Amino acid sequence: MQIKYIKLPIVNFGTKGKLSFMEANTHIPFNIKRIYYIYDVKDLNIIREGHAHKTLKQVIFCINGSFTLELDIGNEKKEIYLNMPYEGVVIRNRIWHNMKKFSENTIILVIASDYYSEEDYIRDYKEFRKYININ
Repeated sequence: MQIKYIKLPIVNFGTKGKLSFMEANTHIPFNIKRIYYIYDVKDLNIIREGHAHKTLKQVIFCINGSFTLELDIGNEKKEIYLNMPYEGVVIRNRIWHNMKKFSENTIILVIASDYYSEEDYIRDYKEFRKYININ
């Protein structure tokens, strides 16, 4: 499985801090239709999500704390540790993903290629494997 990483620009203002930014079709490889974030995870041992998308593409960043992102294409799995606010991972469509091993105060930022549509979700792993033609 080939993983595409995104590294955002960093502008260093010295003692005033750092700034990173992203632009659609420059840093993010699609038009941005939705942005959301996940925070205040109480059970740090929970495995979150467990779904894939039929068409939606996403870029996921950990802007505070850390967590492990698990990507699954049906016949191959990879785990990616995210803990830098300027580094993200592209999750293309038809990839099952979970989030786990959260640190305290983790904040996850997700940039999405389309508006929310429940019809685009595959929430059952057996259906996911059937959808991508793996028995």
